Amino acid sequence: MELFSSFIDILLHLDKYLAVLVQQYGPWIYAILFFIVFSETGFVVLPFLPGDSLLFVAGALAAIGDISLLPLMASLVVAAVLGNSLNYAIGRWFGHRILAWEHPLARRIINRAALAKTHAFFEAHGGKTLVISRFLPLLRTFAPFVAGMGEMGYGRFTFFNLVGGLSWVVSLSLAGYWFGNLPVIKNNLSAVVVGIIVVSLLPAIIGFLKARKADSQ
Repeated sequence: MELFSSFIDILLHLDKYLAVLVQQYGPWIYAILFFIVFSETGFVVLPFLPGDSLLFVAGALAAIGDISLLPLMASLVVAAVLGNSLNYAIGRWFGHRILAWEHPLARRIINRAALAKTHAFFEAHGGKTLVISRFLPLLRTFAPFVAGMGEMGYGRFTFFNLVGGLSWVVSLSLAGYWFGNLPVIKNNLSAVVVGIIVVSLLPAIIGFLKARKADSQ
């Protein structure tokens, strides 16, 4: 419980903790941020790591000279793209293994018909799904994994992975760089971070509630 409370505290006061990390680790902050973004996008079990708010706060710190903006964005674009690529590869490997596993439980979890439908969906709509999901916590982590399980074409996945990773990192980093140090935002940065988290989660929450309502009817 204490560990969970500490994590929530870090998440809600990311601006203060990140500033301390910059002071403590200097140039190593790029490696730390790279690892966080890579892990959040690369492992389907880590969707709770900070993403949108981390980019915004890092951009705000770049504006006051604590971090260099271009190396920050370049390294985090690479982290986001590589993370999604790993997630895709894990999903593809996992899907193949489930299909090869001749066990009733495996057939209940997923079957060839379900994978065929998933494949068709990602071939038709996977591009915009990968780009839009970059801005949605939880979905950001699951989209490349499901794309891999559905065997979305690797060339098509790579293109939209690059587009999504670039647009996500650059837009939020620049938003922090341009607006993060305005007095009204700087003096309430913790509240802004919380707001970013809440707004980012709203589409997923609304979608979940709509699905529950449809199921109950």
